[in-house]
Amino acid sequence: MLSDFGARLMDDVPQGHKLALKPHQAGDPVIKYGSVIGLAKEAIEPGQHIHTHNIKTALGGLQEYSYAGPADEIGAASSPQNAPTIDAYVRANGEIGVRNDLWIIPLVGCINGLAKNVARRFERMGALPEGCRVLVLDHPYGCSQLGDDLDNTRNILRDLAVHPNAGGVLIMGLGCENNTRELFIQGFEHPDPRRIRYLTTQEVGDEMEAALSALCDLSDVIGQDRRESVSASRLRIGLKCGGSDGFSGITGNPLLGAFSDWLCSMGGASVLTEVPEMFGAEQILMQRAENREVFDKIVSLINDFKQYFLDHDQPVYENPSPGNKAGGISTLEEKSLGCTQKAGRSIVRDVIRYGQRIKTSGLTLLEAPGNDGTAVTALTAAGCHIVLFTTGRGTPLGGVVPTIKVSTNTDLAARKGHWIDFDAGPVAAGLETVDGLLPTFIDTVLAIANGRSTRNEDNDVHDVVIFKTGVTL
Repeated sequence: MLSDFGARLMDDVPQGHKLALKPHQAGDPVIKYGSVIGLAKEAIEPGQHIHTHNIKTALGGLQEYSYAGPADEIGAASSPQNAPTIDAYVRANGEIGVRNDLWIIPLVGCINGLAKNVARRFERMGALPEGCRVLVLDHPYGCSQLGDDLDNTRNILRDLAVHPNAGGVLIMGLGCENNTRELFIQGFEHPDPRRIRYLTTQEVGDEMEAALSALCDLSDVIGQDRRESVSASRLRIGLKCGGSDGFSGITGNPLLGAFSDWLCSMGGASVLTEVPEMFGAEQILMQRAENREVFDKIVSLINDFKQYFLDHDQPVYENPSPGNKAGGISTLEEKSLGCTQKAGRSIVRDVIRYGQRIKTSGLTLLEAPGNDGTAVTALTAAGCHIVLFTTGRGTPLGGVVPTIKVSTNTDLAARKGHWIDFDAGPVAAGLETVDGLLPTFIDTVLAIANGRSTRNEDNDVHDVVIFKTGVTL
């Protein structure tokens, strides 16, 4: 291939890294994915290794953007009637769940240990219906918080409490925290009161007995639930990457993009987040806005998050991570252009803020940082049934919903098979194309929606991380 450009290899180039195909002078734009990923810091000859030593970001602070008109549809939408079916739990409000677990949600971190003890005791009782789990959604917050932080904690926990993958929910409080039960229930209503119980532990003599009694009541309810055949077009899927490498933008992320386009074309919903990893690729998303209102929302989403960095005296381009760089990603633009491949080519239908739930089918952008645990939790709270998570470096992390880990290279899948659910590495090896791999990937996602466990479920990994921006008392 190099000879096609009249070049020869001049450096040792690690797997996943880049090399120049044409000469660059200092200040010249460096192009990948058809877009600028940075500027040359010095002269670069064809065949030379391109990385942080010789290119730099071209990103700055806040920007002004121009609306170019509504985006064109990428193709005719498929009918939901032609979509495959899955077996799911149909909830009282019409939503579907792909799991039927019991969730214990602490209102405050002080009772995390107690909640875990309750879960262990309940598991030993053998009262859980077959195929159900009891999960503690532990987190460190709910007290010593003010303002936006307290609102974020409360809103995320409320969203989780109504998630359709939870067949039953026990809300456990202490009694003296900022995030009291009384505050939590203001303006909150569960769509099926049979499926939620509350316990304030300071108000009862034996909190263990009270909690176990509540879980037994909830277990009786979910024990009557059965999966029903429904259209896969009712799925809501979160899109995430973490521990990315140089292959992420050419294997795993485009595969997720192809899946997202497939799902959206049938009337399903996919959600892209990690706003700082849109910096440098945001105009591609803006060009796909359904209308002016959505365009303006994307502009606010991007500039508000940049302002968050600037308010804390941090540069907006302080990314990628050391692991990203070791894997071949050199600048934030390169990372973002790879990251946004997960959104495919679908029109952006909506933009929602942190702590809000999905409102429409199609592709939605969600306000949340790139941090893996925080983003996965935000996607879950938004209502995603499953999170698709690509990784090139590897991570055991998973959320409280099935988190399908997709390796961007086969070496990772071979080394960490107990972390990885699907290998997109054959695309990098030239053994398969994204379109060729898509049907097998669709089958994998649908099988997991039908109840097949993911690696994070097998490993009992179900993290909850809530976004914090303010002071701690």
